[in-house]
Amino acid sequence: MDLAPMKRDIDDLISQFAAADSTRLTDMKQVWLSNKFSYIYDARPSCTNSLALFMQSLYSHSIGHLIAPDSSLSRRLGGLYCLYCLYETQPLKPPFKVYLSLGELKKLRKLAADARVRGVSAASAVVKRMLEKNAFLFGCVETNEGLKGKVDELTELENARIKAACNKLFDDTKIEEFIHMDLGMEVDLSKVKQMCRDYEELKRVAAVEGGDEEMKGVSEGKELVGDAMEKIAKEWDAQREVFYRQTGLSQKLNEEEQQQQEDDSFDKELEQMLSEA
Repeated sequence: MDLAPMKRDIDDLISQFAAADSTRLTDMKQVWLSNKFSYIYDARPSCTNSLALFMQSLYSHSIGHLIAPDSSLSRRLGGLYCLYCLYETQPLKPPFKVYLSLGELKKLRKLAADARVRGVSAASAVVKRMLEKNAFLFGCVETNEGLKGKVDELTELENARIKAACNKLFDDTKIEEFIHMDLGMEVDLSKVKQMCRDYEELKRVAAVEGGDEEMKGVSEGKELVGDAMEKIAKEWDAQREVFYRQTGLSQKLNEEEQQQQEDDSFDKELEQMLSEA
């Protein structure tokens, strides 16, 4: 995915804003609208992982203008306002958050302070609004450590949230009992199948002895209830395995089973040692 054209568009947008030595958010909105800049999202990829890289690339490039030490106040404010507009106009729900390292956060606070000294209150208002909307995701990977590091940390944080949500769900409800349920054992499938076979055999014998050809024809080729239940049980097991893979529960179950086996082995060894003592 070539992001160079989008980065050049951001450079041009901020340069156009800074060329007039602008400091107001309303000026950035006018430049944004005149360039129809929201069309930048038409180039977004459909893959979730690529989409995260796309969004963080746009954010990071704007942040690069915001924290540039030798840039004018107007250009730094242009980076902040561009970042704010990118976040607000994104067509994604829920919106992608802006990854901000602790070092970048300090420079953002300095920009707000410098703007206040110059009588520009919009910078503090924008930062406050983004904080209120929980637009930032704070981390420890700095800009010079690369965008991939940011995306990796975001992925780890997202996975941790999903895992925590799963753990809470299983702790607070009986859903885990159903997830780990063996449907075949739950309904005693082998016994049901045997009962169905015995019943069908009785019907066949009764039809033959009674000379009822119509009854004998109805029984032949008909799927037994036990066989239908076996298919349902297999579908249940297949869907359960898919769920295990998607949530990582399969690995957790294997680890717990291995631990249980080790505990049982230890108990046997301990019992043998005590009996020999």
